[in-house]
Amino acid sequence: MLDWDTVDLNKAPKGSPVARGGILNPANLLSAYRAGVFPWYSEGQPIQWWCPHPRFVLLPESLKVSQSLRKTERKAHWETTINQDFEGVMRACAAVPRPGQDGTWITEAMIQSYVELHRQGHAHSVEVRRGGKLVGGLYGVSIGRVFCGESMFHHEPDASKVGFVRLMQRLRSCDFGLIDCQVPTEHLASLGAVAVTRSDFLSALMALRDVKPKGLPWASPLSPLT
Repeated sequence: MLDWDTVDLNKAPKGSPVARGGILNPANLLSAYRAGVFPWYSEGQPIQWWCPHPRFVLLPESLKVSQSLRKTERKAHWETTINQDFEGVMRACAAVPRPGQDGTWITEAMIQSYVELHRQGHAHSVEVRRGGKLVGGLYGVSIGRVFCGESMFHHEPDASKVGFVRLMQRLRSCDFGLIDCQVPTEHLASLGAVAVTRSDFLSALMALRDVKPKGLPWASPLSPLT
């Protein structure tokens, strides 16, 4: 297991991995997330561990829901559930083409490791279905009152956004204090995510990672926005 206590992440390179190598297993993943580190690499590469600066985050109370998204959410006949098809969501995220990316960073080894992390109760998925068909979703890792988002996908416009905002409503009600979005995307910026310094992110993570959430954050299904 990589020993993150021996790494001064605040002095790590801004645009490079903070470590390479190791084994991708649930114990190493959990240890990394608790330290503010996540794996990000391509098939055939050694495992690369990242703690970027700046860090893209969302505070649940700062979630922005546009009027158009609220209108879509009210009219959508989508069912949103939690932890009903974790592997299916991961594989759908891996299969979606993304601009500027050749292939996917969600390797088979990564899928198997996160599925096991899910079985242990640390990784969670949101499924968005219409007529029983999976049309959107997201997954990530929960550390105390921090949710570390990993990837989203949609096969229908706004499907993943609706799943995301309904999840944020749930996490806010359970006193989650931080959503780690890792790196900037226009998609998440439109929902209120902002860039913070790595130091500020790590300080917030350390304050929240050992605090139990209130209520039942991972109970299914997710309710429409109130």
